[in-house]
Amino acid sequence: MKLFPLRAYGGHISLVWGLLALVLARSAPADTLNFAQCVDAALRQNPGLSASRAQVQQAEAGLVQAQAGHLPKVTFSLNAVRTNDALSAFGLKLSQRGATFDDFGASQFVGPASLLVAPDHLNHPDAVSNVNTRLEAQLPLYTGGMIEGYVEQAQAYIKAAREGDQSARQQLIFQVLQAYEGVHAARAYVNVAQQGEVAAASYVKTIDSLLKQGVVVKSDLLSARIHLEDVRVKLVKAQNSEAAALDQLHLLLGLPLSQSLDVGPQVTFARLPGRIDELREQALNDNPGLNAMRNQLQAAQANVKVAKSGFYPQLGLMARQDWNDKNAGFNASSYTVGGMMSWNVFDGGTVRGAVDRAAAGKAELAARLQQAESGVTFQVADAWRRADEAEQRVAVRELAVTHAEEALGLVEKRYNNGVTTITELLAARAQLDNARADVVAAKYDLAIQRAGLRLALGKLEPEMK
Repeated sequence: MKLFPLRAYGGHISLVWGLLALVLARSAPADTLNFAQCVDAALRQNPGLSASRAQVQQAEAGLVQAQAGHLPKVTFSLNAVRTNDALSAFGLKLSQRGATFDDFGASQFVGPASLLVAPDHLNHPDAVSNVNTRLEAQLPLYTGGMIEGYVEQAQAYIKAAREGDQSARQQLIFQVLQAYEGVHAARAYVNVAQQGEVAAASYVKTIDSLLKQGVVVKSDLLSARIHLEDVRVKLVKAQNSEAAALDQLHLLLGLPLSQSLDVGPQVTFARLPGRIDELREQALNDNPGLNAMRNQLQAAQANVKVAKSGFYPQLGLMARQDWNDKNAGFNASSYTVGGMMSWNVFDGGTVRGAVDRAAAGKAELAARLQQAESGVTFQVADAWRRADEAEQRVAVRELAVTHAEEALGLVEKRYNNGVTTITELLAARAQLDNARADVVAAKYDLAIQRAGLRLALGKLEPEMK
């Protein structure tokens, strides 16, 4: 038996092992999910969408915090002190209801001549201990619109966060669609490359036979082999694209890359009804990203109201209950009630600066909103045109495949009859492979552009017709 050196066939052996590994990998059981199931898994598990939901929760908590500004604030405190400061010690004794005439130096008073005597008990008292137990309530009556502004701001942030969550949800659906359809497109490319590989291998075998018969020259065989290797490179590239699309789908679904996963049938899209100007108007009204920005603009307007509250007085009520004793307890009870008003008459322009800053922030958001609206209207028109172009391209490319198949059949007959060259044969084969690949690209582009139009309209959902 004749042995062949492995070095000469190393590339073919590597290819065989690679194909064997691919077959074994595909033979393992995989979880097959259709598009709706993939979207459902992504919406439940994708980390980015979890962050978006957390923003909604933050905004809702902010509203609770802002609305609490209308309610009274009740605080409980317990403070202990020991001092021999003359004023403080005497005041603490009064708070404890324990002051005596002797604290005024009565024992040193012996008549009018003692009026200029400094009483020791009053000026140099013994240290006094006091534990103050306090319950205090404060209620704002008027804040110049500050609390109302914070409430309006929080409500606008909630709406913005919810619209933002909807926008993030639809963006995620679009990304899942790109990966999902990317798997199908890559597999179609693999199929095209495999067909090309079979044909190229057949050419090599046929031309090798013709060479032995002396019908063709050796350069034809070399050209056929080079063409075969080129096709195999395209096959590997297509297989890598398929693996990359599946990996991307894993990440979007929040699944580990080691988990087996396969996709179900392709998604079917229909042309959206309506004129392009109607779709633009619909996008301006329904696009969640734009609505989120509009609510952010309302929040900015409320922030201006909060800043302007510094120009107005602040009014409130206060009620306080105190207990003072040498030890913790509820002896020496006292209460205090009162009203409070403060008005910032002059602050060197601090409030004016805050108002101007808030107004500038609002103007910035208004400009960004206008820019985003223009971008969405362009996105609608662009997706509409590209989808229409892709639809026409699909029909043309499918027709081109039919013509390329017929042309290749004719060239193969001419080559077998010795009428044409290997260059023309391989060019015809490459034209057919390219035409088939163009059909795949056009169909993928059609699906993505129609989905992109729905995304701009704010109508991208898992179940699309």
